[in-house]
Amino acid sequence: MTVMQHVWIVLGVLFVLLNIAAGLIWVERRMLAMWQDRLGPNRAGPLGILIVLADTLKLFFKEDWVPPFADKWVFIFAPAVVVGSVLMSFVIIPFTPQIIVADLNVGILFFLAMSSLGVYSIVLGGWASNNKYSLLGAMRGASQMIAYEVFMGLSLMGVVMLTGSFKLGDIVNAQKDMWFVIKQPVALIIFFIAGIAETHRLPFDIPEAESELVAGYHSEYSGMKFGMFFIGEYLGITLISAVTVTMFFGGWLGWSFLPPWAWFFLKTFAFILFFILLRASLPRPRYDQLMETGWKILLPLALLNLMITGAVALLIRG
Repeated sequence: MTVMQHVWIVLGVLFVLLNIAAGLIWVERRMLAMWQDRLGPNRAGPLGILIVLADTLKLFFKEDWVPPFADKWVFIFAPAVVVGSVLMSFVIIPFTPQIIVADLNVGILFFLAMSSLGVYSIVLGGWASNNKYSLLGAMRGASQMIAYEVFMGLSLMGVVMLTGSFKLGDIVNAQKDMWFVIKQPVALIIFFIAGIAETHRLPFDIPEAESELVAGYHSEYSGMKFGMFFIGEYLGITLISAVTVTMFFGGWLGWSFLPPWAWFFLKTFAFILFFILLRASLPRPRYDQLMETGWKILLPLALLNLMITGAVALLIRG
């Protein structure tokens, strides 16, 4: 592949991802309205589709305020970290056999490393705001994300054992006969729960619990800095959905009547809708319940799944 082809792939992936992140605002509002039996956005354009444009214009023209008591440069830098780390994670996602920015030999490790950097955005934003509610939200978010990264990484190791590779392209090709959702159902459940906690979406949006912490770590943010946190959240949902599809549901693989990119998009969109459905249907647990679930249930399950997978893999290989 030539340098120019790589450049076009990078630009194309970036364009699609940023537009998906914006479009999901409308999708989420319409889906929540449908499931909760109400109208939803219906004023700005047909079916309210121009609500995304209205929100964007509002963020651009809103006062970009930095609190006088905040640590100015850290306060400004924090929102960029979450968007940058998530976009870097998409580098190793194989959308099709041809559309991938970098099929790294350590693809899964790179994904886990980049997703870990998102913690810095929350901690820096909460600390630099010099606001007790922001700091409490940042501490909750950091402990939640660091804890659930452990279970996320362990859940993927079973797939690595069965494949013998950290390359996501190899993992997709290994699912031609059977998707790993059949071989690793427990790993899928652990990974997806950890993914919800990593993106701190409902029901695990404890770092931004409005009834307790105003808006959590981004209480003091406004304008496009708040918009970057918003974009980072929707990019995170898309990333977890894409990785779930790649690791457990065959990635781009599907019947020949649709091209590979269409299969990847449809599978990923189905998981994005599931993220939204969770928001419409589940209550928020207490913080201590969330942490207990991770350390007392998910960790033993992940280790047990890893041991059983290793034993089966050794028996099969003789």
